[in-house]
Amino acid sequence: MFRTLARLLADSGFNTDEFFKIHPLQLSRWLEEAWADGGQADWPGFDTSPTGVTPQVVSRFQLPGEVNGGLLQALRSGINTPGEFSVSPPPSAVGIGTGLALPWDHLIYAFLVESTGVAEILREVVRRFVVGESLEAVKDTTYSWVRSTEELFFRDPPLFSITGTTSALRPDPLVNRRNAYWRMFGMDLPHAPPGIQGQPWKTDVGASANLRFGEVWIELLRQVWLAFVNDSNSVGANPTDASYIGYLCQTLSEMMGMRRRAGMLAREEFGHVVTMSWFHLLLETENEVVADLQAGAGTAGNAADRLARIAQRVGITPPRRARELFELADLVSLVLMFIEAGRFNEPKDAELLFRSGSPDPLVRNTMNRVIDLWQSATGESIKEQGVRVANGPIPSSPQPVRLPSAHLPTAPDGAKSSSNGAAPVQL
Repeated sequence: MFRTLARLLADSGFNTDEFFKIHPLQLSRWLEEAWADGGQADWPGFDTSPTGVTPQVVSRFQLPGEVNGGLLQALRSGINTPGEFSVSPPPSAVGIGTGLALPWDHLIYAFLVESTGVAEILREVVRRFVVGESLEAVKDTTYSWVRSTEELFFRDPPLFSITGTTSALRPDPLVNRRNAYWRMFGMDLPHAPPGIQGQPWKTDVGASANLRFGEVWIELLRQVWLAFVNDSNSVGANPTDASYIGYLCQTLSEMMGMRRRAGMLAREEFGHVVTMSWFHLLLETENEVVADLQAGAGTAGNAADRLARIAQRVGITPPRRARELFELADLVSLVLMFIEAGRFNEPKDAELLFRSGSPDPLVRNTMNRVIDLWQSATGESIKEQGVRVANGPIPSSPQPVRLPSAHLPTAPDGAKSSSNGAAPVQL
């Protein structure tokens, strides 16, 4: 969300350094406004909200009153000109009340960004600034960033805040984030949490975690790659099966939907995405905070380069594949939004994921890039199944014997199933 706000302000000529000087109270209040404005719940063209955050869930958790009235009116952030806050009354905040969706990312965005180790690295940076002087003196922009980071993410949020997902019952935000990732994706972050014994984020989860999510997701990537390889194949057998790809998408959609019943994980997703977007924002550009931390990577640099330099300052080593993870975060977030909304359940819609010459090549290009990056970042041999030696035998089993088990949806209509290679593909 903070990356969205920064982009909106940048359109008015404000840079990242000015953004980091906004008072944390204003930033906190803007999050309340952004949530109440509907976010993902009112995207044009969607019969259902992209990630299950329905208008009913939004209204149930927001402060009383609409954005332009009630308690929200008295607590407006006034973020329009950074550093200023008018109380008579404060102006409508940038991006709020425009009638356009102000989306936040899918929970997978937070998982992939946190997989880079950015939360632990920047936590140590903030800790060193507030307890001593082991890092050199810095400019006021950096101290403003330090204060906002500590206030927003390393203390309890304001009472009744939409991001208030810590309490005496679940006091550690690090554990809380891992709990959400485990429940939604059945995945753990690739690094051990500092100072925490065991795996408390799995305690009392029961049988509700989507433990087969990763298996189904990898199978989807493999099937889409297989379809890429055979897209122009008009001679001989073609193992592409759009019906099966749609079936996998429907399976993932229903698995995620199970975890969102009655608004479960809605506030958690919002809060965790907000946290990771703040950290990600710092690393996206050459700004005064990055310069003070001696982590500049030049205009051609990237978030992973800057993170590695900052990590070196505090004695932490980030994962080697951080660059892929940062890029994956944005791409997979978008893909899972559409998958969860059921946009690829039908075979004809599933073809958008791999078919060349489709009316919207962005979908195909995004999926192709996701496959490249996921294989590089995780070491999964996604493309192996689709590779065949020239003039060699066709792989004996390009399709699995059975669908990876999960909360399996109803089988698709047989009349809509693909030919599965019985007839050549016509382009």
